Amino acid sequence: MDIRTPIDNQAVHRGDHPFLIWEPFEGGGRTWSYAEFAHDVRRFAAGLQARGVQLGQRIIVHLDNCPESVIAWLGCAYAGAVAVTTNAKSAKDELAYFATHSGAVGAVTQPKFAALLAESAPHLPWVVVTETDNGAPAQDDVAAFEAFDALLGDPGALASRPHDPWAHFGIQYTSGTTARPKAVLWTHANALWGARMCAQNEDLRPDDVHLTHLPLFHTNAQSYSVLAALWAGATVVLMPRFSASRFWDVSLKHGATWSSLVPFCAKALASQPVPKDHRYRFWGNGVCEPAWDRLFGVKTIGWWGMTETITHGTVGSAHQPDAPMSMGRPSPAYEIHVLDEHGEPVAPGEVGDLFVGGQRGVSLFLEYAGDPAATAAAFRPDGLFITGDRVRRGEDGFLYFADRSKDMLKVGGENVAASEIERVIAGVPGVSEVAVVAMRHPMLDEAPAAFVIATPGAPDDLADLIAAACATGLAAFKRPHLIRLVDSLPRSTLEKVAKAELRAMLAEEMAAAE
Repeated sequence: MDIRTPIDNQAVHRGDHPFLIWEPFEGGGRTWSYAEFAHDVRRFAAGLQARGVQLGQRIIVHLDNCPESVIAWLGCAYAGAVAVTTNAKSAKDELAYFATHSGAVGAVTQPKFAALLAESAPHLPWVVVTETDNGAPAQDDVAAFEAFDALLGDPGALASRPHDPWAHFGIQYTSGTTARPKAVLWTHANALWGARMCAQNEDLRPDDVHLTHLPLFHTNAQSYSVLAALWAGATVVLMPRFSASRFWDVSLKHGATWSSLVPFCAKALASQPVPKDHRYRFWGNGVCEPAWDRLFGVKTIGWWGMTETITHGTVGSAHQPDAPMSMGRPSPAYEIHVLDEHGEPVAPGEVGDLFVGGQRGVSLFLEYAGDPAATAAAFRPDGLFITGDRVRRGEDGFLYFADRSKDMLKVGGENVAASEIERVIAGVPGVSEVAVVAMRHPMLDEAPAAFVIATPGAPDDLADLIAAACATGLAAFKRPHLIRLVDSLPRSTLEKVAKAELRAMLAEEMAAAE
C-alpha cells in the first residue's frame, strides 16, 4: 500500500459521499465527493509528472488552510513526490532555509505569500499561486506567477508504478533543541499508520463529520483529522483557521461530530453561547475530560503525540472513563517508557522522562532529512525515541504531562525552540548574550521572553533593533513578547544560564501584578 490505496479505494466504494467541504470566511464554499477529490489529486499528480518532477523530489507547499493545500499535499504524494508543508507564518529567513535545506524543485503558495516566497527562494524553477487567499479575493499582484490551475494535468497520462510503503511521503519542519528546525521525514507507511491509528483511537465512523480548523502544515490536522477521516470514509469540513465566532455556525450547518482543538480554542469558545442541538460526539485535546466538557456537553479524548510519532503515543478512550486532565494511557500501538535518571521505570506518583518505542518508517518517523547526526541523537542505543518530555505516572496506567524540554515553549499550540529565537537575537550588533524563556500568557498559555546582556557601547535603541530583527527573521508567534536588557543572568553549575530562575522571576512579577 501507499497513500494512493485509500484515495483510490474510497473513490470506488464511497465515490458519492462527501469527503472535503470547504467553508471559507469569504467567497463561496464547495464540496468534493471522494470521487471528485481523487480526480483532482490525480490531476495535480499528473501536472507534476508533466513538469518532470521525479520520484522523491520535494515541493514546497506554503499555504494556509484551503482546498488547494489538501490537494497539493496529497497530490505530491500520489505522484511519488514529497510535499514540504511549511508553516504559513514563516518569515523570509525561515522560508529561505526550508527551501534550500529541503532541495525543493518547485512550490505552491497563495497570493499574499507569493512575493515573499519568490524573494526567499529565487532558485526555485517554478512557483504556482492559488486564485484566492483562502477564499478572499487576492490583494497582491501575482501576474508574474503561474496560476495553480496551470499545474493541473491529465490523470490518464499518469505513469504506473508499484505501490511502495517505504517511499518518502512528506516533510514537516519542527522546532527542536537546535537553532534550526529539523526536517521530519515521513514515509507512506507512516501516513497510512497515522490514518489507521488515529481513526481507531478516535472511534471515527463513515458517517462522522470532522471539523478541521487547525493548520494543515502540522501533524494534528494532517494525521489526526484529514488522514483519519480518509481512512474511515468520513467527511472533512475545512475552515481557513479557527474562529470562535464561526465555530458553532459551521458545526451546526454540517452536523459536525468531531473536532481537534488546542487549549486556546476551548478558552475562546467558552465565551460563546453553546447550542444545545450540536451533534459533537468527541473533541480531541492534550488532556482527557477537562472541566470545560461540562460546559460544552462533549467528551474530550486526551492525547499526547509528536510529529515524530505520527499519531497518538498516549490516548484516552472513546468508550471508557478517563482520568480527568491526564494524557490518557499508553497507546497499544507503541511501547511507552517513563524512566528515572538511572533508566529505571518510575513508580506511581513519580515523574520521569518519556521514551517511545516503535518501528522507524512505520510508527515512528524515518529520519531528520539531511541530518544523520540529529537522527542518531534522537534515539537511545536501545532504539527508544527520546521525546524530551517529562510525565508523571499516575494510578491505573494514566499519564500526566509534567514539563517539556527546558528550552521548548508552547505558544498557542505551536512548539517553539528557545534556541531559534536566541540565534536571531544573538546576531544583532550590540548583543553580548541572550536567554529566552517562557512567560505565562492568558490566551496563548506561554509566550517568549528574552533577557539580553548588551555589549559595552551598544546602541541605546538595542531593544528596538532586536524587535526588528525578530520581525524579519522569525514567524510572528516566535517573536518575544518581552525584551528586557539586563546587566547579568543567573548562573548554575558550569556557568550555564539558570533559566528556571528567570521563569520563576517572571511568574512572581505576573502574580504580583494581578
